[in-house]
Amino acid sequence: MSAFDYASERAEESVQALLRLLRIPSISALPSHAGDTRQAAAVTADLLRGAGMENVHLAEPATGYPVVRGDWLGAPGKPTLLLYGHYDVQPPDPLEEWKSPPFEPAVEDGRITARGASDNKGQFVAILKGVEAVMQTEGRLPVNVKWAIEGEEESGGKALPNYLREHKEEMAGDTVFVADNHFPAPGLPAILTGLRGLLYLELEAEGAAVDLHSGTYGGAAPNPFNALAWVIAGLKDPQGRVTIPGFYDRVVDPGTDEVDSWKRLGIDEERLLRDEIGSDSFFGEPGYSVLHRLYARPTLDVHGIRGGFTGEGAKTVIPASAVAKISMRLVPEQDPREILAAFEKRVQELATPGVRLTVKPINVDPPVKMAVGGRGVQAAVRAFKRGFGADPVMVRMGGSIPVMSAFQEALGVELVASGFGLPDDRLHSPNEKFDLAQFQGGIRTTAAMLEEFA
Repeated sequence: MSAFDYASERAEESVQALLRLLRIPSISALPSHAGDTRQAAAVTADLLRGAGMENVHLAEPATGYPVVRGDWLGAPGKPTLLLYGHYDVQPPDPLEEWKSPPFEPAVEDGRITARGASDNKGQFVAILKGVEAVMQTEGRLPVNVKWAIEGEEESGGKALPNYLREHKEEMAGDTVFVADNHFPAPGLPAILTGLRGLLYLELEAEGAAVDLHSGTYGGAAPNPFNALAWVIAGLKDPQGRVTIPGFYDRVVDPGTDEVDSWKRLGIDEERLLRDEIGSDSFFGEPGYSVLHRLYARPTLDVHGIRGGFTGEGAKTVIPASAVAKISMRLVPEQDPREILAAFEKRVQELATPGVRLTVKPINVDPPVKMAVGGRGVQAAVRAFKRGFGADPVMVRMGGSIPVMSAFQEALGVELVASGFGLPDDRLHSPNEKFDLAQFQGGIRTTAAMLEEFA
C-alpha cells in the first residue's frame, strides 16, 4: 500500500485527531487558558508518538509554554528535515459572530469550522499525518526528521527562538518546512520566496504632569493627542510614501521573472477591492501595482491610539499622555535596527513644543528571503505537484512568520515556507475554517515531500 492510499483509507481517523486538538481552547495570550494551552501541548505530543516519532517530550522554557519536541533519526547519511507548527490559537472574540461555538468544531459542507482549524492546528496535523502515512506503509522514513511545535506563536513568546539558540546541535538540520500560510487562489499552491518583516512599536507622547481642564488651560497647555496627530501625519505623504529619511535606501525591487510570475495568480483587483478590502479605492505608493505593494514594498501603518476620555458624553480634558501603536512591514535587505533609529530621529524632528516623545519597540522580526534553487524548495515544488496536482507559484508574502527568521538566525538552515489553507479561511476572525480537501492534500504533499527531499 502506498502512503497516499494509507492516507485516503484513514482520512476519517486523521480528521478525528484534528478535532481532538481543536476542542482545546489553547489561547496562549490569555492567562485564564494556561491549563488549556498546556493540555494542547500534551495532546500534540501524543499525536507525535502515534505517528511513530521517537524521543517525544515537552521542552519546558524558563517562562512560557513548552516546545513539543520529537524526532526520527533512522536514516543515516540522508538529509534532515525540520518540521514546525504551533498549537496555540488566537482568542475567538467576538463570540456572537460565530455560527457555531469556536471550540466545538463543526464538520459540514466539506470543511471544519473552529478556532485554529487553519491557523495552525489543521496545517501541522496534516504534516504529522503525512509523516505517519509514510512510517506506517514503509516502516521507516526516507529522511531524518526533527519536530519543534511551539505554543506561543499567537502571543509573541520567545520560548522557541530561545530553544533554537540554546540547542543548536540538537536541532541541526538541512531544511525547515513550515506550513503556516494559504494558497493565493483555490487550486494554486504557493511557495514563498520572501517574507516582509515586522517592526511594531508604541509611540508615547507626554505633555502636562496631570490631565487638565481645557477651558482653563486650553490654548496654553501642550496636548499629546495633537502632538501624535502631527507626528503621524508627518510620517507619510498623502500618496502613501513614507517620509522617514533613508527608509527606502535598501529596498530591492523583485526581478522581472518574479513579477511576471504573479500573473499566474489571476488576482481580480476589482473583487479584491470590493470583497476583501471593502473600499471604493486602493491607497498606496504611486507607480506600483497592487500586488507589488502587497508583496514587495515596505509599509507604515497606525493601529490604534489610546488615552484621554473615550466614554459617552463630554469630558473636556486635555490628557497628560497618549500612545499610538505603529507598525512597519519591512522587505528583504532592510535592517530593522536601522529603520528603528531612523524612525526615532524622524519622530523627534516632528515633535511639538512641550511634548516629550518616547519610542518603545514591542516586536522586531527581520524580513526573510528564501533561496528558490535550494534542495528543499525544489523538493517542495515536486511534492505540491504530486499532492495537489498543480505546480506551485513562487510568491512573496506581505505578512511575516516570525519563526522563519528564528530558524534562519539560530541554525542557518534552508527555509521552505508554504501552506495548505485557502484565502477565505478567516484566520484570526470568527468562523475560521479549513477545507477537508486541503487537509488531505496537505497530508499527501507531506508524504511526497519526504520522498522528494530524499
